[in-house]
Amino acid sequence: MKEQYNNPGPDLVYGMHAVKAVLQHHPDNAVQLYLQQGRQDERLDLIRARAGKLGLPCIEMQRAELDAMSATVHQGVILECRNLKLEKSEGFLKQLLTEIDHPPFLLVLDGVTDPHNLGACLRSAEAAGVDAVIVPKDKSALINATVRKVACGAAEIVPFVAVTNLVRCLKTLQEGGIWVLGAAGEADQSLHQTDLKGPLALVMGSEGSGMRRLTREQCDTLFAIPMAGEISSLNVSVSAGICLFEAVRQRSQ
Repeated sequence: MKEQYNNPGPDLVYGMHAVKAVLQHHPDNAVQLYLQQGRQDERLDLIRARAGKLGLPCIEMQRAELDAMSATVHQGVILECRNLKLEKSEGFLKQLLTEIDHPPFLLVLDGVTDPHNLGACLRSAEAAGVDAVIVPKDKSALINATVRKVACGAAEIVPFVAVTNLVRCLKTLQEGGIWVLGAAGEADQSLHQTDLKGPLALVMGSEGSGMRRLTREQCDTLFAIPMAGEISSLNVSVSAGICLFEAVRQRSQ
């Protein structure tokens, strides 16, 4: 068995939320379920029942065996998948934007390299009803087991688009009538003074240096999150959550 799950081919998904999301949204990719033997948990029972309905093989193992398989906290459940590539193409994004029946609501992450921050941003994006999250293919975290675990199932739900040239992508969005608004600490305009209704792409910069120069210059408007304390910056996932839900507030009025 160890030779099977040490094989670099299959994807392993860890944690109850992430596994549940795969079984719900990508069941055809599921190959085999591993559960912690003797663990009593209602959420685990629901996953077991879902796997049973799908006819998915289920193997119970000791916790130490699951620990040996896992790259992160597994919560007693690991799902082996085939070809679970969640990154979407620019062609997918173009098609998505033609199909949605409401003003587009996009989150753009410019150079977020920490998988924990990416996972947290995806979780906030899903909760806010974002249509897609866009990142550059280079100098950015992409979806892996850690991102899936932190995202608590959002990585399997929110379309995640990796583009070759972010500035070119933003220009294309603008040509399609989408306003590109970027968060920048030095901006004169406050988040709360910014119109976030209508077709919108919110751009957040990297954990350390913020947006790259060309990305910043491509934005239609820059805004800053007002802060009353002495610390001048926030974690990117916190900033994204604040901006996304200010947009949700405005768009629901």
